[in-house]
Amino acid sequence: MSYFQIYLIIINLLSFSIMGIDKYRARRKMWRVPERILFLLAIIGGSIGSILAMYYFRHKTKHPKFVFGYWIILFIQCVLYFFFL
Repeated sequence: MSYFQIYLIIINLLSFSIMGIDKYRARRKMWRVPERILFLLAIIGGSIGSILAMYYFRHKTKHPKFVFGYWIILFIQCVLYFFFL
């Protein structure tokens, strides 16, 4: 397993976890994770974890910028991956 694959596993687990924490905090009206952090995690490689968490926790599914944004980020990442492969 390469360092890149290990990085992707870690960043996607982190993205999934942070989305779960944000959902927990939203239900309890606690301090929330800023949206820019959620998008940053997706941009740096955690888009799959973010998408899975969005539907698993039913979090941010009513916000088009998250629903479409995460998928657009994933598409761009796939294009870049196959371009540089």
